[in-house]
Amino acid sequence: MTYGDVRRLLARIEPPPRLVDWSILACVLFEVGSGVLSFGAGAPSHWPLFELHTVVGLTLVFLLCYKFRRVRRRVTDSDLWDRATGLSALTAAVAVSSLATGVWWVLGGNVRVTSYWTLLNLHIGLGLALVPLVLLHLSTRFRTPTRADFEGRRTALKYGSLLVGGALLLRAQELVNAAFDTGGRARRFTGSKPIERDGLAPEGDVGAGNASFPVTSWVADDPDPVDSESWRLRVGGLVESPLELSAEALTADADTDRRVLLDCTSGWYAERDWRGVHLGDVLDAAGTTEAGRWVTVRSVTGYRWSFPTDEAREMLLATHVGGERLTHGHGFPCRLVAPDRRGFQWIKWVDSIEVRRRRDPAQWVAVLVSGFD
Repeated sequence: MTYGDVRRLLARIEPPPRLVDWSILACVLFEVGSGVLSFGAGAPSHWPLFELHTVVGLTLVFLLCYKFRRVRRRVTDSDLWDRATGLSALTAAVAVSSLATGVWWVLGGNVRVTSYWTLLNLHIGLGLALVPLVLLHLSTRFRTPTRADFEGRRTALKYGSLLVGGALLLRAQELVNAAFDTGGRARRFTGSKPIERDGLAPEGDVGAGNASFPVTSWVADDPDPVDSESWRLRVGGLVESPLELSAEALTADADTDRRVLLDCTSGWYAERDWRGVHLGDVLDAAGTTEAGRWVTVRSVTGYRWSFPTDEAREMLLATHVGGERLTHGHGFPCRLVAPDRRGFQWIKWVDSIEVRRRRDPAQWVAVLVSGFD
């Protein structure tokens, strides 16, 4: 197939101009929505969410090509510029950058943006910035689709072809990764890569041996070291006998060893050996009531997350990792180990557990503002 054949094929499946514009908006909104949902998706059964995110993102490549081809004269001819041209150019640059960073990450690339932020974090930031830019751009070039734009099977076939094209591009990426043995081959379905990959582990904060992995914290959580002498783990809420456990008592009962994979939203994962106390044993000791359907695990910073009781019972209140006592950066004296959950839900510096009737409605606010005091 020649280049001319490809151009003619792409022209045949091009939707009407107005639908291209609104489809770009729909794709951007879907990508941001699925990206936000992916923060809390760590179980293998969640893989379709990530697959769809990638396919729709690659479909957006075709739509942007159609868009750029249609408006190129408006940009290259200065006589056609207006007040919205600068905004349009900025929106296009952010869209292309967001797609490029995502593709580069999948192909094994990485750039250290800060001491903790990877290329994946840059991709996420560009995607979030794209939403207001697209909405502002749309307000300056607003054109409502007509009924004629949607009529006929041809339009549906065109969109089906574009989605198939996005899926084919995804498979092409996988073939490139396999052929050239890129870092993309080691990715989990979440997109995260093993911490041992070059350029992923920040220097100076990864510990040693089996405990070596970053001590990154969500947003601004960075409390002063916890005094283990005065620290107490409080268990309350919908329980029959509220508990208070000292660090010494918790460590003495830490007789459960599990190897669990920690998948961080910064784009890395690490499989490590953890030792601690089953959260289910602690809940049994407190005697949860029948009304207790959710368990909220809280940090000394106010950071917290809620889990269904049945799932929480299988989690671990860890005191050791890699055969070593937890360091402050890793959550001393107690850290939650939550299998199949993303890293930001592995609460550090745990100081209380509350059994609730419903999940904590303010947890998303807490994870965004905790630590800013």
